[in-house]
Amino acid sequence: MPTLAAIILGCLAGGTLALLLAAGTLAAGARWIGWLVSFAVGALLGAVFLDLLPEALQHGSVDRVMTTMLVGLLAFFLLEKFVLWRHAHDAPFDESDVPTHHHDGAEFVGRPGLMIVIGNSVHNLCDGIAIAASFIADYKLGVATTLAIVSHAVPQQVGDFAVLRHTGYGPRRAFSMNALTAAATLVGGLVGYAALASMQQVLPTVLALAAASLLYVAVADLIPGLHRHVAPEHTVQQVALIGGGIATVAILGFLLEP
Repeated sequence: MPTLAAIILGCLAGGTLALLLAAGTLAAGARWIGWLVSFAVGALLGAVFLDLLPEALQHGSVDRVMTTMLVGLLAFFLLEKFVLWRHAHDAPFDESDVPTHHHDGAEFVGRPGLMIVIGNSVHNLCDGIAIAASFIADYKLGVATTLAIVSHAVPQQVGDFAVLRHTGYGPRRAFSMNALTAAATLVGGLVGYAALASMQQVLPTVLALAAASLLYVAVADLIPGLHRHVAPEHTVQQVALIGGGIATVAILGFLLEP
């Protein structure tokens, strides 16, 4: 399959397919969300440590790759901080009074719909670039990265829908807003392909940034939500699903190995 076609399919899976799966998850029930989050953590960690980082280190120096990852983690932290600061700055009430919505143990701050669209569009744009960079580097890497992005995009879309509904959006408008942010994944993929297809020398840096992005989502956004369920049976279930996510990435890598 041509690289551009693979990137487009990967981005559609990361955006549109994830949105449709999120809608199905909402209809199926809240229990699926917790399972998906645990699986997503494993898929993200597997993609980072079994595929993205090894590929980046194969084509770039250890110092360059690790420094890029460190800078990337700090950059994503500051980006998220900026989005939250903008919300607090624009809000007409004290930050402690910001309404929250609880969905299967996850707490969502009632941010304005515009902030949801802007913040998640930027995030999905980065996902698209990560998909493009991965397919350009290696087809197997692209598939693993797409799987990781789809797995975390589904609970993200569910959470976004919950926030939008909580802040006054009707079901159709909330779905439309989520579809708008999902389209940014394809835009990021096309931009990434145009910028990176003839610039192999920057691929290690971009792959390291992609690894930082997925790692940040796993440890900063998803894992804290898992700690809300502390019962031993929940912990066993979470560990099993995280292991399942890692195993899925590893098996995919083995099957697609040339």
